[in-house]
Amino acid sequence: MIERIVIIDSVDPVSFYGVNNTNMHLIKNLFPKLRITARGSVIKVIGDDHDTAEFEKKIKELEQWCARYNKLSEDAIIDIIKGNEPKEVKADSAIIFGVNGKPITARNPNQQKLVREFHDNDLTFALGPAGTGKTYIAIALAVRALKNREARRIILSRPAVEAGEKLGFLPGDMKEKIDPYLQPLYDALEDMLPAVKLKEYMETGVIRIAPLAFMRGRTLNDAIIVLDEAQNTTKHQIKMFLTRLGMNAKMIITGDVTQIDLPRSEQSGLIHALHVLRNVKGIGKVEFTKKDIVRHPLVQRIVEAYEESQAEEKKEHISSHNAAENENPQEK
Repeated sequence: MIERIVIIDSVDPVSFYGVNNTNMHLIKNLFPKLRITARGSVIKVIGDDHDTAEFEKKIKELEQWCARYNKLSEDAIIDIIKGNEPKEVKADSAIIFGVNGKPITARNPNQQKLVREFHDNDLTFALGPAGTGKTYIAIALAVRALKNREARRIILSRPAVEAGEKLGFLPGDMKEKIDPYLQPLYDALEDMLPAVKLKEYMETGVIRIAPLAFMRGRTLNDAIIVLDEAQNTTKHQIKMFLTRLGMNAKMIITGDVTQIDLPRSEQSGLIHALHVLRNVKGIGKVEFTKKDIVRHPLVQRIVEAYEESQAEEKKEHISSHNAAENENPQEK
């Protein structure tokens, strides 16, 4: 009789063991000759050498399945342990499987294009209005690369630009002031990774979320890097960020050029970068439109209403300008 220790380190133990340890009870029933105990990420098994080795092999196969689909069903457990081919979880265009096995998919043609551009390029721009899923898909692609070991870490960043409210009046220390700006990035990650695993990744630096200013001076190797809300960067900031790209790394830059919160005297770094890099090879670009909005149907109508209002304001401005010139022809 020997004792083996198997470490479950790539999945959330709660997802692996199941509610009230139902998965673990099933596994024990399928290995009646072995004494099995599990605590946290450690599974101890006692039995003869052949049986314990087979147990360890099957547990690792179950762990890989759970890591891929973020859940472990009774059917999958039985099929894998009995040596049968488990049924694939069907989901068209699935990028990854989120918490509780929910498939995260590319839901419209431009999201699908973003997936392709990310695959083909080391730098991709994703542009368009709020609600089109550009940031969500970008983070899903980063998580997939991490799970597939195509990258060792994920870096997510946003410029902390004041939009009508001053940072200095927010309560707390610097982290507490900045975190609300980064919350949308946390929200996306919470959809894709179990809470325990996300916490572990954050604590060990596998996933880092930081304001843009914290990127200066760094070279980001073996990473997937996402810059969100890039329309609020200055020319110097986005140049600094783009030049952080290291070896075996990929970047996705997202932004909406209709929602710039910079002072009027400051040109958006995103708009400037798109112009400067327009002829550079190896850069992908996806332009989302209001037709790609995947939030509540009302969001699309809101975006359309604002576009109509801006068009009317522009038309009125041109008309008043022309009228003023006609009244004062000597100024021409």
